[in-house]
Parts: sequence; structure tokens; C-alpha cells
Amino acid sequence: MPATQPLVRVAETRTFMDRELHIVGFQVGRETYGIPIAALHEIVRVPEITAVPDAPEYMEGVINLRGKIVSVIDLRKRFGEKNIHPARRNRILVVEHNGRLSGLIVDSASEVLKIPAADVDLSPTVFQDSGLNCVTGLGKFRGRLIVLLDPARLLEYSEGLRKNEAASSGEGRTAAGETRAAAAAK
Repeated sequence: MPATQPLVRVAETRTFMDRELHIVGFQVGRETYGIPIAALHEIVRVPEITAVPDAPEYMEGVINLRGKIVSVIDLRKRFGEKNIHPARRNRILVVEHNGRLSGLIVDSASEVLKIPAADVDLSPTVFQDSGLNCVTGLGKFRGRLIVLLDPARLLEYSEGLRKNEAASSGEGRTAAGETRAAAAAK
């Protein structure tokens, strides 16, 4: 039996190495990113977006997608792009997270990319140390690198930031309100 164990391991390794990751490629600025196709609900053109008060800068607002309210995050702002201009090629990637739909505005969405698992390197620790734990790896595709993202982690991070900013702004408003009330009482 010891002779069969290495063969099983080799077969398992080959199966993993032969696998392809199916990702949806998209551009933000000059970089190409990808998310697993299984995480994508659909891709839509950017419709009119309703702004939401007290939202973080990267939170564009909400849209009505066939009767469902979808929050929309601008990944260009979220990733720190400076020159953001609306264009006809902009798209919203609609993803599902925790049973809710969320939209991610990108510069453009490309085709479904099939990247062999052997051509994917795990996320460098520098990304995780800097708080970018939404990067799951780097894929090599036709001579370029594709930054692979986990939409769930990306949205969890965004939701955490929103909660922290809301708590901070709530504290500031309370202090300002108390200051005004104290000044009015004098």
C-alpha cells in the first residue's frame, strides 16, 4: 500500500494544478483586478444613483435594480484613484454578500478570464499587513498580473469603515451639539 499513497498525492496535485480559476476581469485605473465568477450576480451599466447622507466618500449611494435596493461603492475612490471621470465604459459589478446585493463601480469590465491554478500566487503578506486583506492572490495572465480580490472581504472592510466613520461622526455631532446647547444656555 505505501506505493499507492504517493500516486494519490501526485494525482491530487495534478488535479489542483490542472484546475482553472474562472474570474471576471475588470479595470480600475491602469490595473486589472479579478473576482471569482461565482461571486458575481450580474454586470450593469451605471444608472442614476441616489446619494445617501453621511455615507463615506467612496459610497456613491443606492440604485433600484429591478425592485431591489443595491448599495453602490465606487472602487475607484476606494482604491485611491485621483482622476475619476464618468465614462460610457463604466460598469457596476453586482455581487451578493450576506444575502444582500452590493454594486462595485469599475472603469470597465472585461471578459471572463481562465487562469490555471498553477499561475496564481498567494497574496503577499505586505497586503495583509497594510489592511488590504481583500487581496487573495496575484494571477499571471498573458504576460500581465491580475490582482485577485475577495468581494466578501472587500465589502466587510467597507462596512467596517462605514460603522467606524458613523461612530466617529456621531461623537463629533454630540460634542458639537452639547457645545451649542451650552452656549445657548449662557
